[in-house]
Order: sequence, then C-alpha cells, then structure tokens
Amino acid sequence: MTPSDMVLTPLGLRFDGRLWPCTIGRGGVSARKREGDGATPAGTHRIVGMLYRPDRMARPTDWAVPIRPGDLWSDDPGHEDYNLMVRAPYPHSHEALRRADPLYDLVILTDWNWPRAVKGRGSAIFLHRWRRPGYPTEGCVAFRPDHLLQIARRITYATRLVVPG
Repeated sequence: MTPSDMVLTPLGLRFDGRLWPCTIGRGGVSARKREGDGATPAGTHRIVGMLYRPDRMARPTDWAVPIRPGDLWSDDPGHEDYNLMVRAPYPHSHEALRRADPLYDLVILTDWNWPRAVKGRGSAIFLHRWRRPGYPTEGCVAFRPDHLLQIARRITYATRLVVPG
C-alpha cells in the first residue's frame, strides 16, 4: 500500500488522512467475485476513469467524462461488450448510467475485470453515491454525495482502491 491508496476498512474508507463512511456490496467482500453475487471484490484496483452528469453538477476534475443520454454499461456476460460502456439502443443486458435518481451523478471507475473482462467474473465496480447510510450496493463502494465529490477531487494518477480479503 501507498499513502495515495484508498483502503477499505470495517469502519469506512481510509484515504487522504481521513476515514470516509461508506457502504459496500450486499454480499460483503469476496475473493471469488461472480456476476450477480452482490459482493465487493477483494484486491487492489486501479482508478481508471470518472463519469459525471453535466446537467446536475460541474465537472469535478479536468479528466472527468460527461454521462450523455443513452450511455449504458453492459453487464451481459454472454456478449462481447461485457463490462464496457455502450450506447443505446443496446439489446443486451445493461445498466443505465444516466439515471433518474442521483446514484450515478458522479461515478469513479475501477479496473475490476476490465479492460478484458472474464465472462461471469462480475461487471464494473464503481465508487458512487449511496442510497442512504448502511444501505448495501450490488458490489460497488458508495458514499455520501459530498464525500464522494471530495474524494473525486483528491484522486491522483497513483490512487488505488485496496479491498483487503
């Protein structure tokens, strides 16, 4: 581990000299992550991107990419676009990135099972806004919205998400 790492602990995420409250997947932490298990995968994950809703917030960093209408994330392990950002119309299983609720107004992307996805190993692990404190995710790590924005602005090229197994 390095000082620039975000480290998941039982009490929250340790990053940049602070402990940030967060929630994780309903399946807990798993070293054997599979599509649909609701687990947050153990391991060290690089930060590979950031997406944001330009109609709802200012660009959080100069490297953040806007989420446009029709932006989706493929979660279909049987398709070649599995675990990649795709565009509508998309007839295969996917998740909308531009949602009616604010859950994905700001999304930090990790390299979990990316860029060459192993089918069935689980699609993207994001850092995103939580629904409410203590409410689990489908495997992502979620934060209070103001904390997520502060974290996003502190990320550097060297930042990684460390999830102890």
